[in-house]
Amino acid sequence: MAIEIGIIGGSGLYDMEGLTDRQDVSLRTPFGDPSGPYTTATLHGRRVAFLARHGAGHRLMPSELNFRANIYGFKTLGVERILSASAVGSLREDYKPLDIVIPDQFFDRTRGRISTFFGRGLVAHVGFAHPICGELAGVAAAAGRTVGATIHDRGTYVCMEGPAFSTLAESTSYRAMGFDIIGMTNLQEAKLAREAEICYTTIALVTDYDCWHPDHDSVTVEMIIANLVRNATTAQRIIAQAVKTMPASRGCACGRALEHALITRPQHVPDAVKAELAPIVGKYLK
Repeated sequence: MAIEIGIIGGSGLYDMEGLTDRQDVSLRTPFGDPSGPYTTATLHGRRVAFLARHGAGHRLMPSELNFRANIYGFKTLGVERILSASAVGSLREDYKPLDIVIPDQFFDRTRGRISTFFGRGLVAHVGFAHPICGELAGVAAAAGRTVGATIHDRGTYVCMEGPAFSTLAESTSYRAMGFDIIGMTNLQEAKLAREAEICYTTIALVTDYDCWHPDHDSVTVEMIIANLVRNATTAQRIIAQAVKTMPASRGCACGRALEHALITRPQHVPDAVKAELAPIVGKYLK
């Protein structure tokens, strides 16, 4: 049975309950090693691949993540959809700790992270106005409501560099700009998934309010960890329900993202690059 659904576990979500027929698969990609082995398994009769974003024991900082290798690995496994869980801070009073946000937009505040497979003689420009797969986001939001979570099915995720959290001036500015949640990882995943023609959505797990909130200084590490644990349990239930109710086939345009995006004429693309990116561009560069 083909592996069709990828799951990325963020802070607090390092494994999935309910997985059967488990097998760890270690991959090496042209871009180096992913965060760790992929756990391929069956969940509600569907074949899935789970990856802990920060590696075993949470040893990788956001700026150290090999996003290209992680997404490329999913692509080579045959994954067409990725459900990505991520801990975030809230920039809105009504997006409360333990709420779940399914964002529909991103804003980039990272610096120097590689977020494309292209270059080295092959130029491509994918459309990214709508960075989240609407179809997959709808499945995730519906799954969240089914399991009783408080779901916000839109919002802008501002992706910061880290690893330090925001200054008060930054946090206040993000609120003034109308952003809703803040995290450190998901933008690069979304860009690379789009280039790989994989549907992608974020299940953002609110652990606390960002430092703009007047009660922020009373938040302790113990409180955040407790929320991480509770969020991880909720995320597992949402993901399991989403996998259970996922349509058999895709009705979105994500699988055609590169159809008009490749700019370089095929005869000018270096053979080495064609070989490296064959899982992604092979059907277009014959």
